[in-house]
Amino acid sequence: MSTVLTYLASLVVIFISVMVTLYFKSELERMFREKKEVFAFHVCNVLIILMASFAVHAVTDYMLQTGINYLLQLAILLAIIIPIYIAGHFAYEKYKFLNRKYVKTDNSKVLIINEKFLRRR
Repeated sequence: MSTVLTYLASLVVIFISVMVTLYFKSELERMFREKKEVFAFHVCNVLIILMASFAVHAVTDYMLQTGINYLLQLAILLAIIIPIYIAGHFAYEKYKFLNRKYVKTDNSKVLIINEKFLRRR
C-alpha cells in the first residue's frame, strides 16, 4: 500500500510539473523570440520534473519509513515522466494552435484574426 501511495503522490506532482514547465518553456521561447523550439528547454524541463517528483517520492518514503533504492527509483520515475511529458507537449501545442490570436504570412503580415480571440475581447 505504501508503494501505491508513494507513486500516486509522485504522479500528481509529475502532472502538475509538466503543465507548469511547458508553459514556462513557451514563455521563454517567446521572450527570446525563438522561431523554432529549443531542445535544451525540453531537457531542462524533464530534469526539473524529475527532481520534483524524486523529492516527493523520497519524502513520502521517509514519512512511511520504507527503504529506498535511489537509482532504481530514478529510472522508474524517468520511465513515468517521459510518456507523460510527450503527451503533455503535444496537448499543449494543440491548445496553443487552437487558441492563437492570428495567422501570419512569411513577411509578417496578419492574414486572419481568430474569431475566438475576438469574442473574448
